[in-house]
Amino acid sequence: MVEPESGAPKMTEPPSPMRSRIMAAIRSTNTTPELAVRRLTHGMGYRYRLHGARLPGRPDLVFASRRKAIFVHGCFWHQHSCPRGERTPKTNRAYWLHKLRRNQERDAQNLDSLRQLGWEALVIWECETKESDALEERIRLFLDGRRGQ
Repeated sequence: MVEPESGAPKMTEPPSPMRSRIMAAIRSTNTTPELAVRRLTHGMGYRYRLHGARLPGRPDLVFASRRKAIFVHGCFWHQHSCPRGERTPKTNRAYWLHKLRRNQERDAQNLDSLRQLGWEALVIWECETKESDALEERIRLFLDGRRGQ
């Protein structure tokens, strides 16, 4: 089915109570990968603001004096090219594909808007948070003026 106003497919069946609990537990801020990046970055001596409401996309970490921002993306929700990001739901497939594609489009728009405002942005994927040495080097390169993307 298609919603007349937005063109987005509707959910075809009401979610079960268990699925509702699972979906309600998914957070957009203070996620495990985000907390790992925050701990690592703070431990490296960098100071930042959280969830920059005045910037496109509300970056997870904002370094205003450097005009740099870091986004920590979940691999599934933002469709990373890793095994977790390449999974697609088996039920309500049209709904989920539309939703995930829209997330990718919004991410691209937000990064472009930040660049137009004179900001640099780094995207850190959930799967990258497991290798702290490589992640630390990438963050340091990005924040100290050299491209880490």
